[in-house]
Amino acid sequence: MNMKYFKLFFITSMLALFALQEVAAQSPTVWRDLSAVTYRITEDEFGELYVPVFSDKIRSLEGKVVEADGYIIPFEGLFKPEHIILSSLPLAECFFCGSGGPETVMEAEMTKAVKYTSKKVRIRGTLTLNDSDPERLMYIMKNAQLID
Repeated sequence: MNMKYFKLFFITSMLALFALQEVAAQSPTVWRDLSAVTYRITEDEFGELYVPVFSDKIRSLEGKVVEADGYIIPFEGLFKPEHIILSSLPLAECFFCGSGGPETVMEAEMTKAVKYTSKKVRIRGTLTLNDSDPERLMYIMKNAQLID
């Protein structure tokens, strides 16, 4: 093999490896990073309200494209194929149905409608943090896409 082609092959291979390592390093840890949230208690007209206080690590992810794997939560009558709830935990353990906390779920505003599945899925999108609208979850992924 010509040395020029070998160098080109080597550099291209190394760049691809670093890119794959970056995605692999980020993907499994996004839920772990998002779990580093604490809460402060305030009051509104309905009573106590837990307001999320995001760590510096979580704030550093805001506005960035992240990947998260998890399970689609099928709210009866409320499932919308283009606006889903993703849970890091299976349905029996999720925030709404089991023992998980609010940091284990996120809203995902999908760019294309998705079909419900009980299997684990992976999505990619831009992370938005919500500490002001109690009608929404604290983690919202915008422009999300299902990854095969």
